[in-house]
Amino acid sequence: MRCPFCTSDDTQVKDSRPTEDGNAIRRRRLCNNCDARFTTFERVQLREVTVLKKSGKRIAFDREKLARSVAIALRKREVDPEEIDRFVSKIVRQLESAGESEIASTEIGQMVMEGLRALDDVAFVRYASVYKNFTEAKDFEKFLGEMENGK
Repeated sequence: MRCPFCTSDDTQVKDSRPTEDGNAIRRRRLCNNCDARFTTFERVQLREVTVLKKSGKRIAFDREKLARSVAIALRKREVDPEEIDRFVSKIVRQLESAGESEIASTEIGQMVMEGLRALDDVAFVRYASVYKNFTEAKDFEKFLGEMENGK
């Protein structure tokens, strides 16, 4: 593991333990070059997932990008950060175990929307406003009407 401070490859693991949810391993490391200490997290990756964008472009799936978009939707909402991490991990596991190495971005968006709907209604509407590209207040009204009728 490369040191984030001096970029040396000469680092040493000082302590390893599972995270609270058991989905990752937390490692405390020491750089033998600059004596800096830092923490890394390791997660199991079942398979490489490629995202097929609407434009036809293919990009590698990025867990952190998914986590950021979910965090933005849940900003200032009373949802435990560990619950958010479990939510993101659940989606990642579903994607990795789907059997497909290529997944459409719209499919991932639908998975996130369904999960957010169960987790927090406000976050669900926030995410939908970006995902469905709302451009005016009428779009929100229409979506909220559909949401009420669908519940």
